[in-house]
Amino acid sequence: MDFDVKFLSFYVVQVEGSGEQADKKFKHFQTIDEQGYENSPLKEFLDGELMKVAKRKAERHPKAEQVPTKIGFFLVEEGHELNSNPNYNLFNRVRFAETLEAFHEENEQFVRSYLDTSAVRGGVFIVVSAKLSRYFDEPFVFLLKCDFEPKVASISDERSLIRNVEMAITTKNMKSIQYPYMPEEGMVEEAELKIHQASHARYFEDFLKFVDYKESMPEIMKTQVMNMVQEHVYETFEDNSEELKQFEEDLEIWGASEKREIRERLDTHQVIEVVSQIVEHTPEAQLKMKLGETEIKGLLGSFGDTIHLGKINGKYILLVESDSITFEKGVSPIEFHKPDDLQEIIDKISRKSFED
Repeated sequence: MDFDVKFLSFYVVQVEGSGEQADKKFKHFQTIDEQGYENSPLKEFLDGELMKVAKRKAERHPKAEQVPTKIGFFLVEEGHELNSNPNYNLFNRVRFAETLEAFHEENEQFVRSYLDTSAVRGGVFIVVSAKLSRYFDEPFVFLLKCDFEPKVASISDERSLIRNVEMAITTKNMKSIQYPYMPEEGMVEEAELKIHQASHARYFEDFLKFVDYKESMPEIMKTQVMNMVQEHVYETFEDNSEELKQFEEDLEIWGASEKREIRERLDTHQVIEVVSQIVEHTPEAQLKMKLGETEIKGLLGSFGDTIHLGKINGKYILLVESDSITFEKGVSPIEFHKPDDLQEIIDKISRKSFED
């Protein structure tokens, strides 16, 4: 099963130079209908690619801040309809174009908008209107961008052996936008689209000025933590006190830092209370931290239950409860260790700190 192409426009984008001095231009090569596509080399080139784009998984709230595939939504002011969004209107004019000429005339705005972005790259820009006839009477719109492949050669003849191929392209690492978004076969979301970029660069999405994306899970957790910590601290400090001002300054620095050290602001009970509120909405929330050179990964909800953090003689101690221990890569003699009694370990750490 695959999409049936209704219309397709093929453009070549060329960029010479860089920065503000870059010479950016495009050329329209051809706009074809269903019959033209069936007899075109593009059919073999794109065979199966539209379904691959449609089936590529994406999350509204990704687990990482930078992901190659994500879901966008059309920005609409409160009280207004989707048709107040220029990007939504353009997608739908292209989507419902009835003639070859109307399809070409409307979709050219996508290419022009792409050329206006600061990080535009040369390559082939393809706009497709295609139906998934098994489920829908209305078509989808696909924007496909293939960058030029450098140093591409093909077999020539016995004398010259190879020849350089200018403007070679491939579907590998092809960037794509699909509208409307299809979360599963037979279901569409009219207010959403799906964008895929093999790299984490944003340059292929920047030409959609009125499309935004949901916060990632790390961003949501960061906001939740900041809000909950503020609630606890504001109950402790008086308004406009120096302690409160210092805390707000520390929190601002904390929020902007990629690597953060422990702040020691909340007691165990308060932290568990914050953790429980986060886990209630996000059961799979992760805990990641580093003690010295040792990295710890687990579920946030385990903190205070099977993961415990403490201090002894000014040094941090992490205790992890478990019924089993497993080892993977990197064989070590620890796999044969008979664990010491916990109290013996604590006594040993205490003696070491005293000797130091």
